[in-house]
Amino acid sequence: MQANNEKQVELWKQYHETRDPAIREVLILEYSHLIKFIAGRLNIYFGSNVEYDDLVGFGVFGLIDAIDKFDINKGVKFETYASLRIRGSIIDSIREMDWVPRSLRQKNKDLEKAYWEVENDIGHTASDQDIADKLKISLDDFYKLLNEVNVTSMVSLEDFLEQNYEIGTDAPNISKADSPEYEMELSELRDILGDSIERLPDKEKLVLSLYYYEELTLKEISAIMKVSESRISQLHTKAIMRLRSKLTRHKSLLYD
Repeated sequence: MQANNEKQVELWKQYHETRDPAIREVLILEYSHLIKFIAGRLNIYFGSNVEYDDLVGFGVFGLIDAIDKFDINKGVKFETYASLRIRGSIIDSIREMDWVPRSLRQKNKDLEKAYWEVENDIGHTASDQDIADKLKISLDDFYKLLNEVNVTSMVSLEDFLEQNYEIGTDAPNISKADSPEYEMELSELRDILGDSIERLPDKEKLVLSLYYYEELTLKEISAIMKVSESRISQLHTKAIMRLRSKLTRHKSLLYD
């Protein structure tokens, strides 16, 4: 097992041998920073819809599950294993709440379609006003819509960039994934995605870079760009909508 220090190694050995609840509590405290970090990152999807403290609470269950199921003899880094469990626990808890109404899912589809149709017609990046006009709503209502649909974008760019089938998602179809056709289409998808990212407005591109590549939290990105967390969430949602609209013909790779 890879561990940061001798204290952690000793704690894991003791817990592996005794399953002492008191030691488990110490381990929870030792790795609680993982929950805060992951909750802070996932918060970009929820904005004011779900409290940060609730996300942390959901993540605790994932950490406990990871501690109980972790095998110290497999040579796997606990932080990596626990991060997947924590993220999965938060997402599963949100899905179980089922508070996203069907009407909101439809709004998400309409918004994605609007980006596709407008940018396909004009041949360049659509402005906020362009999309608001297409949807026949005011700019204020457009910004409200961005805040509303943010959570429905959870299956997002992150799944492309990480190419990682995490807890709570289905495993890929092995026979399909091994086929030359799949590899060719996946390569084409990466090219389209890379080109689409390059064409994004600068602020949206910066948000994606800070979030997906630098792995900063919503709060950290807000501080760097000197705009509100709500504004960062809006920029993230717009970027995701633009990218997903470009990948409409490749959705079988996105959601299979």
